[in-house]
Amino acid sequence: MKNRLLTLAVLLFSSFISVAGAWASGSEFVYVESNIQSANGNSIFAFHRNADGSLTQISGSPFLTAGAGIQDRSFTFGPYDSDQNIAIDSQRRLLFAVNSGSDTIAAFHINSDGSLNPVAGSPFPSNGTNPVSLALTGNTLFVANKNGDIPRETSLQPNYTAFHVEADGSLSPVAGSTVDVAYNSSPSQALVVPGTHLLFGNNFTGGLIQSFKFDDEGRLSQRSSIALPPIPGIPLVNVYGNILRLGDFGLGLITHPKQPVLYVGFVVTNQVGVYSFNEEGEFKFLRAVPNSGLAICWLRINRKGTRMYTGNNGVEGDPVHDPFSTVSVYDTTDPENPKELQTLQIAGVGNVTQIELSSDERSLYVVSQRATPAIPEGQGNALHIFNIAPDGTLTEKQSPIQLNVPVGSQPQGVAVFSER
Repeated sequence: MKNRLLTLAVLLFSSFISVAGAWASGSEFVYVESNIQSANGNSIFAFHRNADGSLTQISGSPFLTAGAGIQDRSFTFGPYDSDQNIAIDSQRRLLFAVNSGSDTIAAFHINSDGSLNPVAGSPFPSNGTNPVSLALTGNTLFVANKNGDIPRETSLQPNYTAFHVEADGSLSPVAGSTVDVAYNSSPSQALVVPGTHLLFGNNFTGGLIQSFKFDDEGRLSQRSSIALPPIPGIPLVNVYGNILRLGDFGLGLITHPKQPVLYVGFVVTNQVGVYSFNEEGEFKFLRAVPNSGLAICWLRINRKGTRMYTGNNGVEGDPVHDPFSTVSVYDTTDPENPKELQTLQIAGVGNVTQIELSSDERSLYVVSQRATPAIPEGQGNALHIFNIAPDGTLTEKQSPIQLNVPVGSQPQGVAVFSER
């Protein structure tokens, strides 16, 4: 009997070691879009995550998207901002990326070494102008078409639309799925609420949070929308044809993973807006909580729903002599009452754009841009790696990875694919 127990223990221990080894050996890859404006110049930087959390660029990277990005030499605030420029289908090892300057969506197969091969027929028309954001659920890919690339602006209205992801990774439009929104409203993000048939949209210069429901085919129907709260004492201003109160700007949407709560970055007032919502996608504004950074624009939350991270695009103090953006950490244990725990400057110079968590939630990846003339040309475009402590706070121990793009280009979007 003792021998049997010993044998069983050895087998169980061996199985544990085998599983632990397989987990440890699983690969993780990080992708960033170069957003280069020239014809067929846009591409995807690809990195392998090493055991110590550092990143190594993959052979062949960057991988061309066969399209163009966008470029803002005027450093205009707002119209060029967006989120979720890259989407990943982990089950089918597919990566999708916007070609914001050529109105297409690039599709790639993700190889075992993290390199990318284009899907046959890629890139695919985005069914609008200036696609900026992607949201994937099952076999449906939603796209926000901003029509906000100022040098190419058309009379077309911005829209939200849907595509079916075919078995080979190609995209086909979902008939009847396109919903137009107000001209110059500048949609910046499409966000699927996991486990529901709800899609939330962020119309930046329109000052609105949009709500849609979608059916099993991906056809969208517009539901309620809610205006961001006005700021008392702030006069009305004309922003790209929209009459707004300064402060009515929202970037960055994320939902709590366990409660029907939506968080929104209030850019000008440096706050996080907190909303509840019901199964019909109807919103109720609860409160706004302060942020110690400037121009809070991008949000991510961990799987437990206990920590939320924000990317703050503005600079602290004198933008000429102190051109640093920040990231912040919130305690969201009480989902309706986030509490700021930390705000930390990024290393080097640059304006924070998008952020993403690693699969094990031990790292936060942050893309920065040269988004102000105070930053010397050739600087500011980088990928930052923050270590996440057990309490959720951040440190940046590694030097930022400089993203080699032409002068004037501003990288955007960051996404993670993990085999673990």
